[in-house]
Amino acid sequence: MRILYGIMGEGMGHATRSKVVCEYLQSRGHRVKIVVSGRAHSFLSKSFPDVVEIKGLSIRYVDNRMDLDGTVARNLVAAPEMLYENAVAYFDKVVSFEPDVVFTDFDSFAYFFAKRHGLPIVSIDNQQIIARCKHEEFVKRGVKLDYQLTKAFVRAKVPGCDHYVVTSFFHPPVRKKFRDTTTLVPPILRKAILDAKSKARLGEHVLVYQTSTSDTTLIPTLNQIPGESFIVYGLRRSEVIGNCTLKDFDEVGFVDDLATSRAVVANGGLSLLGEALYLGKPIYSVPVQNQFEQTMNARYIEELGYGLSSDKVEADLLRLFLREAPKYAARVARHRQNGNELLFDVVDLLLKRVEKQHKKARQSSQREA
Repeated sequence: MRILYGIMGEGMGHATRSKVVCEYLQSRGHRVKIVVSGRAHSFLSKSFPDVVEIKGLSIRYVDNRMDLDGTVARNLVAAPEMLYENAVAYFDKVVSFEPDVVFTDFDSFAYFFAKRHGLPIVSIDNQQIIARCKHEEFVKRGVKLDYQLTKAFVRAKVPGCDHYVVTSFFHPPVRKKFRDTTTLVPPILRKAILDAKSKARLGEHVLVYQTSTSDTTLIPTLNQIPGESFIVYGLRRSEVIGNCTLKDFDEVGFVDDLATSRAVVANGGLSLLGEALYLGKPIYSVPVQNQFEQTMNARYIEELGYGLSSDKVEADLLRLFLREAPKYAARVARHRQNGNELLFDVVDLLLKRVEKQHKKARQSSQREA
């Protein structure tokens, strides 16, 4: 089966999890053409032979906060060129592929291609949990406007897909009207994390991952907690500052440091949270401000007893978290996930449905002829 797979390029979480799905699809004998924007293009091009670069939206961050005005301005300036280059990619590199089905990880290009050509669409992402599930008051408290705006945006991004596969470490009830077209599965795990499970242990250091390179307060705050050892990724440099060892990103080193950490300090992105939970790590989550999805993830971490959440890294609260880390680790140890098996079972089932639809359409066409 020929599959067009559209991947949102903002952030690397979409690319890393979609890579897992695309590898599985290829292992099952399917042909996969990927369309993706941003630096995710170069990442995926190293692993797949047929990757088409498109233009996508970008987000501007300042001090661990999404800059709304800057993000809007940047995308408005880029819009004309983005539309032109995507139209070229559409006609030159995608139409001739003649896909049988389209998968989208929050990508509009592949979604609109499917709608234009009347193709079945499967959505696989984590954002849809905002719009397709019911959430209790603790999730929305103090951020109800962000919740409503984000929910409206998510609903409008890729509406009317044939099925929505939603990745999540928490499981709120699916809204009644969406139950027949929505399946919740655990977070998608890359092979390096699956392989690290056997060596995971609660070690001595705390792994810190920071996505904002402009945050000037992180290291001084961590230095206020003597007696703790922090390994810090995300600041894009390598040096030792007090009790902090800063490391430039390296997948092998990062996975090893994650697997042997005693706790994790991270933003609210699903990918790292899901990896940390799979490897048994308690989490101190500091969501990027103005991103409701990260706020929601962080609040579920606290609600489930997997750790604490805060608007920023505070020395006193972090000390408390680290003192209570064994208690949180015990709760995390109850978290269960059998790799990506449930996800793969769902994907196989959905593709079998698509095959039946195509077979039925061919039989109908032959009868008419």
